[in-house]
Amino acid sequence: MTYTAQDFTHLLGLDGFSDNALTTHFKLYEGYVTNTNKVAEVLTNHAPNSPEYNELKRHFGWEFNGMRLHELHFSALSKDPSIFDADSNLGKLIETNFGSYEKWEADFIATAKTRGIGWAILYLDPVSNRLFNVWVNEHDLGHLANCNIILNLDVFEHAFMPDYGTNRDPYIQAFLKATDWNTVATRLKN
Repeated sequence: MTYTAQDFTHLLGLDGFSDNALTTHFKLYEGYVTNTNKVAEVLTNHAPNSPEYNELKRHFGWEFNGMRLHELHFSALSKDPSIFDADSNLGKLIETNFGSYEKWEADFIATAKTRGIGWAILYLDPVSNRLFNVWVNEHDLGHLANCNIILNLDVFEHAFMPDYGTNRDPYIQAFLKATDWNTVATRLKN
C-alpha cells in the first residue's frame, strides 16, 4: 500500500496563517508521506536484523507519525470553524476532566508553550474515559499508549516562525480560533 498526501490547500487564506507558511508546512507534510512510503518499501528489501534494517525500523515511526500528526493537525482547522459546544459529548468530557473549557484551554496553551519542539496533544484514554493535555517532544516519542488523539497542535518552529518568529502566543491563539470543534468532536467516536 502506498500512502497519498491529502490536499489541504483549501486552508489557504486561513486567518492567522500566511499562505507562505501554510504552503511550506504542506510541503513538509508531503515529505513525511513520501518518506513513509520510501522507508516502508526499503524495509521489504532488507534482511531482518541487519544494521540497516534495524535503523529503518527505528526511523519508520518518525516518518509515519509525522504524516499522521500533520493530517490530524490540518484537518482540525477551518476557515469557517464551528465553535466549541459545551453541551456536546466532548464539551461534557472536558468539563468533567478539567472543570471548564476555559481551564482546559489554559492548560492546553500552557502545554503548547513548553520549551522545545514538539506537539501539544489532547488525548482521550478510552479505558478510563479521561482527557489529558500532553507534550510530545518528537513524532515518535512520548505518546500515550492506547490513547486517541482528539486535538493536536504542531509546535515545531516550522509551524509558527514564518509568521510569528519566536512568539508562539499569537500562533496558538490563531490555531484555537480556527479549530473546527465539530470535526474535533468526531474523534471521540473514532
